[in-house]
Amino acid sequence: MKTKYVAVATGCLVVMLWGEKVWATDAFNLIGHGPVSIGMGGTAAAYDIGPAGMMSNPATLTFMPDGTYFLIGADMVSADLKVTSTATGETANSYSRGRNNGPYFGPEFAFVWRKDRIALGVGAYATDGVGTQYGTDSFLSRTATNNVDTGLDVFSRLLVMDIPFSVAYKVTDKLTIGGSIDAVWTSVNLGLLLDTTQIGALAAQGRLSGGLVPALLGIPQLSGGYLNFNNGKIAGGAASAWGVGGRLGLTYAVNPTTRVGLAYQFKTSVGDLSGRSTLTAVSAVAGNIPLSGTVRLHDFQMPATFTAGISHDFTDRFTVAVDYQRVFWSGAMKDIQVGFTQDGTGQTLKLALPFNYRDINVFSIGGQYRYNESWTFRAGFHYAQEATPDAGLMAILPATPTTNVTAGTSYSFNQNMKVDIALAYAFPKTLTNGSLPDTSVPIKVRHSQIAASLAFTKRF
Repeated sequence: MKTKYVAVATGCLVVMLWGEKVWATDAFNLIGHGPVSIGMGGTAAAYDIGPAGMMSNPATLTFMPDGTYFLIGADMVSADLKVTSTATGETANSYSRGRNNGPYFGPEFAFVWRKDRIALGVGAYATDGVGTQYGTDSFLSRTATNNVDTGLDVFSRLLVMDIPFSVAYKVTDKLTIGGSIDAVWTSVNLGLLLDTTQIGALAAQGRLSGGLVPALLGIPQLSGGYLNFNNGKIAGGAASAWGVGGRLGLTYAVNPTTRVGLAYQFKTSVGDLSGRSTLTAVSAVAGNIPLSGTVRLHDFQMPATFTAGISHDFTDRFTVAVDYQRVFWSGAMKDIQVGFTQDGTGQTLKLALPFNYRDINVFSIGGQYRYNESWTFRAGFHYAQEATPDAGLMAILPATPTTNVTAGTSYSFNQNMKVDIALAYAFPKTLTNGSLPDTSVPIKVRHSQIAASLAFTKRF
């Protein structure tokens, strides 16, 4: 019977992992790593969340009993997005219009070896992402200048994959330290339509340059410009690059029932994302004029994060954990710098889209109750300040939810094998933006979502 349970759980995970691997919450960040953390509101700094601890505070890997662990799992997010033009009342919904649209799936793989005072681990996790697709027939595909229905698809997709190599060491019976060095892969798909008014505002602010600019501005009745790069696959992006990241952490046992934890995740250092692209000039008289070339996203990084947490065992069955995070978005998402180089001529266009993301505070609290040897139940609350200023809101990057409630459970087949599952609901959040250059018409974006996480862990 146990073999049957394992086969069913593993089969479900394999099916899930064939899906699209991207999500978004807390700006581009998931609220936690793995179902144990997500079920407890995203807490992880001072509590045993299993092998996924290598992604939050590697020092917690020593909380696991001695043994060799293998984990396979997946995270899923289904988002509900509605963009409204507050000038006309028209709406655009992000449904299943293409492969850049959700629901989104992120993989979890981990291998941990734990013995005496040391723990070693390696894994693969999708850590950051955003994605949406509005199709070709909404008001987002129409220019405000000359009211041209372009028939161009408006979409985005970001995926950041993290492969950590982690180590943790129990210095004393109370103090544990840990760290990881990560290989980081970032990929992007994008279908971005800019109205002529937006192009003019970017030029006036010194955010638009290159040899292609005079030629494009000289096109009769220029109504907009469209940048498109899309790999057409269920995962990844047409523009991508590898880089490095990492984190450090420690835990300290104040007493047998209370632990504190600190962790610092470094800002990623990923090379410029590059790939094949098309730049299209939209003319009210000549139609769409495409130019083929290559695109480059310069210095597109994920932010540094500081986390402090505490966990306390009120009884041998009931535990509460609390985490505080400071996410330094302002150092990573001030501008998105995009460059296009035309084939043949080598002429370039460079633009810097102002995002001006803010540093945010994130608060998480979660509780766990071990009902019996087989069942454990969890619940939590997660709140993050809004990273996106209204003036930086774009319909294709609606990473706006801030408040989540979570719940989860574990079923242990025995001491060496278990399945964990968690659900998180992000309450609807609405932001508005009526200013150039990030939008040409005043918009209101409503965004809510449901997330799920499932993992199977085996100890050998």
